[in-house]
Amino acid sequence: MTQEIRLQPGDALIIVDVQNDFCPGGALAVPQGDQVVPVLNRWIEEFHRRGLPVVYTQDWHPQGHCSFRDQGGPWPVHCVQDTPGAAFHQDLLVKGEIFRKAYLPEPDAYSGMEARRVQDGRLQEDQPLPRWLREQGVRRVLVGGLATDYCVRATVLDALREGFQVVVLRDGVRAVDVQPGDGERALREMAEAGAVIA
Repeated sequence: MTQEIRLQPGDALIIVDVQNDFCPGGALAVPQGDQVVPVLNRWIEEFHRRGLPVVYTQDWHPQGHCSFRDQGGPWPVHCVQDTPGAAFHQDLLVKGEIFRKAYLPEPDAYSGMEARRVQDGRLQEDQPLPRWLREQGVRRVLVGGLATDYCVRATVLDALREGFQVVVLRDGVRAVDVQPGDGERALREMAEAGAVIA
């Protein structure tokens, strides 16, 4: 069940982890991950046209991060700080605030709600994303990016727990699908938790 969305004051757009390592050719590529870029770019332009905030989350792992296989984690090395793989996809419009997550060796952080703001190139430990959103008067977040069944899912569920209304941009997400159907199951879980699938 999907529905149309009308933007309004109090909305923010959250772009989750549209980084080179999660796109085709990357270390942990999401199938068709780059196909979210043109969809999200249209939303980014519309939010800017209306003067509404746009936020980008970025996986920002140190060497030896706990999620890496050589540390006993489930994933290959990916999104290492200051590497090309950690950079945003070259075609993504980056016009907004950047928040980085999983920047310490442990624990892991799938959810963008655990990310901290980057200001003048420095991580602001005292500026987590939920606080920043509230300071901007945000009540509803629209979420797209990678991957549906991991960081998008975690971001959406945490945003709901934080008291935000949440809309998932179905055309603007793609799944890893480690197990076939993981993406669709994640969408159902998000909807059952209270998110709108648009």
